[in-house]
Amino acid sequence: MSSPIRIPIYQPELGEKEKAYVNQCLDSTWISSKGEFIERFQAGFARYIGAQQALAVSNGTVALHLALAALGLGPGDEVIVPSLTYVAPVNAIRYVGATPVFAEADATTWQVSPTDVAARITPRTKAIIAVHLYGQACDMSALGDLARSRGLLLVEDCAEALGTRIGSQHVGTFGDIATFSFFGNKTITTGEGGMVVAREQTLHRLALKLRGQGLADDREYWHDVVGFNFRMTNICAAIGLAQLERADEFLARKRVLAEAYARNLAGLPLTMHAEVAGTTHSFWMCSLLTSDPAQRDPLRRTMREAGIETRPLFHPVHTMPMYAQGQRGLDASVALAARGINLPSWPGLGEEGARIVSDVIRGHFRR
Repeated sequence: MSSPIRIPIYQPELGEKEKAYVNQCLDSTWISSKGEFIERFQAGFARYIGAQQALAVSNGTVALHLALAALGLGPGDEVIVPSLTYVAPVNAIRYVGATPVFAEADATTWQVSPTDVAARITPRTKAIIAVHLYGQACDMSALGDLARSRGLLLVEDCAEALGTRIGSQHVGTFGDIATFSFFGNKTITTGEGGMVVAREQTLHRLALKLRGQGLADDREYWHDVVGFNFRMTNICAAIGLAQLERADEFLARKRVLAEAYARNLAGLPLTMHAEVAGTTHSFWMCSLLTSDPAQRDPLRRTMREAGIETRPLFHPVHTMPMYAQGQRGLDASVALAARGINLPSWPGLGEEGARIVSDVIRGHFRR
């Protein structure tokens, strides 16, 4: 029988500042989608990643939906997206009526392969979605060159990539538009929440309008386009602002954790998801591959029996029933998913927690 979970895969770290800011919301009675914390969180987030502006929304999936809608994508358009991803960006493509075309992962970085993306462009292709998986950056130089040369829109899904950089530039500032998530297991959280970051002011203003039910600028309660209610609440923004003020601390502690795992697990038949030269991996998840797919599930069972929660890598979306369209040439994505494990990755776990988890893994391989 498995032990109760004593080391979860993730848990948020909430403190006195979050409580203080939320209490300010309650005292002010501004608890819905208006209030000072929304503006403060948006402005602070934009400064943090080096963007001109940012738009807070109710979760990471609606951020993707809003981004694609603002770009004008719709029926008849193809959008190239990695298959090795959480399902949200693929669902968002369907939400706007466009067609997802799945691209292969690079077997070393786990990120979408620019070469494979290039091979999948057709006359109907309108956009590429680059998903910065597990906190490592995609090759935005190659994807950016490809998008510019072929006249395509470039979207960055940074749900897992707060703190991820290429050189000194934060991801989310390379494409036409980018999205972030603040779900409870993200590096900073609002409980549920997201952010949309558009490069151009015109696109930002359109996203702002669509976020708020398509409200016209110059006439009260007059709506001249079909919009959405994708707004973040002031309470969520208050939590997000307090979390943002600790983002560098969280990221530093996650790096210490990742380095501890790498040291402790050296010499085992495992490969850690490593930082690519010239980038900063934010280690949203500390992840590894077993050398053989047959090793993955027995290792996860051993860890579960010890009360340690793990996750498999995402199932390739092209294998899911609603998206299984017979697309071929995605063997690397399938192989990575079959071997991958996400380890407990919350900042407060620390080096001692990494040692406990690693000791269980080492014990498994000594059997």
